[in-house]
Amino acid sequence: MTTGWRRRPGDRVIRHPRRQELEPIYIQTPPRRMPGRKFESPLILVYGFGGLIAIGTLLLWLPFFNTTGDFAPFMTALFTATSAACVTGLVVVNTGAFWNHWGQAIIMTLILIGGLGFMSTATYLLLIVAQRISLPNQLIITRGFLEAARFGGLARLTLQIVALSFVILVLGFVLLYWRFEPIFGAREGAWQALFTVISAYNNAGFDVLPGSVSMAMLRVDTILLGGTALVIMSGSLGYMLFVDLLKTRKFNRFSLDSRLVIVTTLSLWLAGAVLFLLFEYTNGETIGPDTVGVKVVNSLFHSVSARTAGFSTINIGLAQLQTIVLLMALMFVGGASGSTAGGIKVNTFAVIIATVLATVRNRGYVEAFRKEIPSEHVQRALTIAFLAVTFVGGISFLMVITERFPFDRILFEVVSAFATTGLSTGITAELSAIGKTLIIVTMFVGRIGPLTIALALGQGQRRAVYRYSQERVRIG
Repeated sequence: MTTGWRRRPGDRVIRHPRRQELEPIYIQTPPRRMPGRKFESPLILVYGFGGLIAIGTLLLWLPFFNTTGDFAPFMTALFTATSAACVTGLVVVNTGAFWNHWGQAIIMTLILIGGLGFMSTATYLLLIVAQRISLPNQLIITRGFLEAARFGGLARLTLQIVALSFVILVLGFVLLYWRFEPIFGAREGAWQALFTVISAYNNAGFDVLPGSVSMAMLRVDTILLGGTALVIMSGSLGYMLFVDLLKTRKFNRFSLDSRLVIVTTLSLWLAGAVLFLLFEYTNGETIGPDTVGVKVVNSLFHSVSARTAGFSTINIGLAQLQTIVLLMALMFVGGASGSTAGGIKVNTFAVIIATVLATVRNRGYVEAFRKEIPSEHVQRALTIAFLAVTFVGGISFLMVITERFPFDRILFEVVSAFATTGLSTGITAELSAIGKTLIIVTMFVGRIGPLTIALALGQGQRRAVYRYSQERVRIG
């Protein structure tokens, strides 16, 4: 029996045993950390805004931030914080009179965070501390607030949004300070300009101007109204439109999304201004006594502001009924997707109009500007509109039971809250505790979005792996 291996004449090296080389190699790896599922859900939007509102409520409740020196009523603090974080503008107290400058600064901060988009701001802060954002979270953020067709580079996109917003805010501040300084002085004029431009760009509708009616004291200042309207427009159009304007510069090369936003927005602005002018031209309680030029400028201003911001130079409660209906329609549509505006969004409205036209023309697909709109986008638009109408109708029905105001006033208040516009006929402060709570819920739901909540509630459902056979249903 051989005790070991010996090389013999004619042997080859390949016969040399390689037991050591063939033994398995064991590599120890650290345990993989799996991210929590609760942070990869559309509910993150609910958590974010809920936390922001809670912090704002706690701060505004403290006695250091109001002019009375006592603790603010909890409902007042909660209502104001929700309205500011959801960039609505509905208030139960006069912002300039009840809250001191520190309280106004808190409101302004809530507006800035909520207006630019909570998720956008959170992403920007995460970039500062060099944290990584997972792909599921990027998709959630993109779907929730940056409704762009191009997903790439969320981090870069967020920084660009912040940079563009800063430029617009600086330009708007310079213009407003130029008009406010002769009226309020240097220090107060700077504060008024800063607060107004942040509120206007974020389409919040808050102001700290003297008087009970928003910007009534500035009704004849056409330059200031025009500048404020431009700031409101820039905030309501969305960042992606500016990308097309700066890089493409030709309308026929814009993305379908940008073309729909431009055409629909201009149409609504023009139609809203013309109808507002016709309805209120002879109304002595609103713009009737003004000159023709002031009437035209105020009509344009309200057509822009009603869809997004909520600033007003007249007492909405004294407007004609047909004007109230017009403003509700404009508020319900709102601004562009991915902007600071509310409503069901111009993009959604445009897709619904395109769907109606396709049905009338008996076409099996929806198109616009020689581009076909995907069926899932059509379904999303119809779902958003249906949920919005259902929610607004349900809240209005409940408030008819709890409140003593006419139905048109209640419906206007609910639509304004849902669209995060902030226009009011003057009943907000007189609502009951239940009514104010319903408006708070409406503002929150309107800012988060019906579809986002629907996606969050249906997150656990699995996609069906089969489809049933088709069968016709009678329609109409």
